[in-house]
Amino acid sequence: MRTLKLQVQVSIDGHMAGPNGEMDWMTLPWTDDVGDYVSALWKPVDTIVLGRKLAEGFIPHWASGPADEPQESIDTMNNTPKVVVSDSLTESPWENTTVVGGDLVQAITELKSRPGGDLLVYGGGTLVASLIAEGLIDELHLFVNPASTSDGLPVFPKGGTQRFRLVATTPFACGIVALHYAPSR
Repeated sequence: MRTLKLQVQVSIDGHMAGPNGEMDWMTLPWTDDVGDYVSALWKPVDTIVLGRKLAEGFIPHWASGPADEPQESIDTMNNTPKVVVSDSLTESPWENTTVVGGDLVQAITELKSRPGGDLLVYGGGTLVASLIAEGLIDELHLFVNPASTSDGLPVFPKGGTQRFRLVATTPFACGIVALHYAPSR
């Protein structure tokens, strides 16, 4: 069974975006130690999983070859197959991308059961909360930024308690701390 990993930037108070989708609280540029962590996290990954709303910005951003990104990152993001979870799309408007919809548990379980490397989820918020609520994520890599948004889009779904086991903490020179958790099952 393939491993489904979540990689997400969060504020110190647990938000992945501000109340109006702001991302200005994120610590940038990253220091080299963050890049090394992400490279190691990516090594076994062969598929990116995205929600439709995030995909609409994410895929065209990388396809444009952004000048502020290293070519290696651009190539990785463009060449890695993507799966967009959506009930409103029936087919992909993007190259190297497939769409899955319907029952989330069934769709993700089927994706995890296919042969291949790890799956990496970037978001968006609705997808992440649903995956966590359904217990489908195997590893959480929370990049906690030294900033508070006070309000915003939470990483974790409302209602119910879920328990996680700390696997590792990694502080970085830029002030971000990576918290690596696994669900307690």
